[in-house]
Amino acid sequence: MMDFSLSTEQLDLRAGLTALLAEHSSPQRVRAAEPLGFDPALWAMLGDFGFPHLAGAGEATPAGLAELAIAAQAAGAALASAPLVETLVATRLLDRLGRTDVTGLVTFAPRPAVAGVARTAPWAAVADRVLAWDDGRIVASAPGRDVDRPKQTLAGLAIGHVDLAGATVLAAGPDATEGFADALADWQVLTAATLTGIGAAGLRLGVDYAKTRHQFGRPIGSFQALAHQLADAATLVDGAELLVLEAAWAGGCGSGRRRGLAAMAAAFAGRAARLATDRSLHAHGGYGYTMEYDIQLYFRRAKALDLLAGGERAAVAAVVDLALADIDEGRG
Repeated sequence: MMDFSLSTEQLDLRAGLTALLAEHSSPQRVRAAEPLGFDPALWAMLGDFGFPHLAGAGEATPAGLAELAIAAQAAGAALASAPLVETLVATRLLDRLGRTDVTGLVTFAPRPAVAGVARTAPWAAVADRVLAWDDGRIVASAPGRDVDRPKQTLAGLAIGHVDLAGATVLAAGPDATEGFADALADWQVLTAATLTGIGAAGLRLGVDYAKTRHQFGRPIGSFQALAHQLADAATLVDGAELLVLEAAWAGGCGSGRRRGLAAMAAAFAGRAARLATDRSLHAHGGYGYTMEYDIQLYFRRAKALDLLAGGERAAVAAVVDLALADIDEGRG
C-alpha cells in the first residue's frame, strides 16, 4: 500500500503558503480582481515567494510535482487570482526543452491550436508569451500579439484566444510530442489539485453555515437530508485528493501510468469540486445565489476550471490510456 502522508517539509510548504494566501487572497481581493480575474499585487507576492521559478532547473533543488500540487491546492482554496498552475507547467516544459530565451509571464495552453489559434488559453489575457501545441510543434506565441479575449467568462478567468502567427518553434517531431504530453499531464495534475482546494474550502463554507443557521430551533446541519449530502461531497473531495497525490507521485517518478492518472485526477477532481460547491451553495438556501455570499465564488470557479479541464468526458480517454499503460507495464 502506498503511503501518501505529507513530509514535514511538505506540511511546512502548505502551512506557509496557506497563511500567505489568507492575507493576500481574501474574498474581497478575489472580487476586486474580477472580471479579468488577475491580481498583479498577488502575482508579485507569489514571485517573491519563489514562484514560478521554484519549479525550474535553475533552482538548487527544484520542487517536485507533489510539492507543486500542494501549492496548487492552497491556491485553489484561496481562489488565487494569479496564473500559478500554468506558469509552473510552462517553466517545467521550457526546462525539458532546454530553452532559456522565452521570458516574462509565460503561460500554457492545454488544448491544441485550431487553424493557428490557441483557443481558450488560460491567462492568455495577461501573459507575455503562450506555449501551445500547433500542428505537431511546440511553439511560443510572438511577444505583443493581440489576444481575442471573451467579454465575460463564468468565473472571471483571464483566458483568451491567441493568434500564433510569427510564433517561435521550440520543438518538433517525436520529442515535441512527448514533451507536450508530459506538460499536459503536469497541467492536469496541478489543475486537479487546484480543484480539490476549491472543493474542500467551498464545502467548509457550507458546513460552517449549516452549524449556525437554525430552523425549528435546531441547526440545519442536524437534519439528515442535508448532513448526508455534505458528507457525500466530503468523501468525494477526500478521494480526489488521494487520486491527485497518486497522479503527482506517478508524474514525479516517470511511471507509464502518469498520463492516464493525470487525466483521471482532473476529471474526478472536477466532479468532486462541482458537487461539493453545489451542495454547499444549496446549504445556504436562497442566500447561496446572491453575490454577497462567498460560496458563489467557489461554485463559479469550480465549474469554470472543470470545463477547461474537459469535464467528465475526459475520463473515458484517461481510463483507456491507463489500461494500455498497465498492459505495457505487465509485458515489461
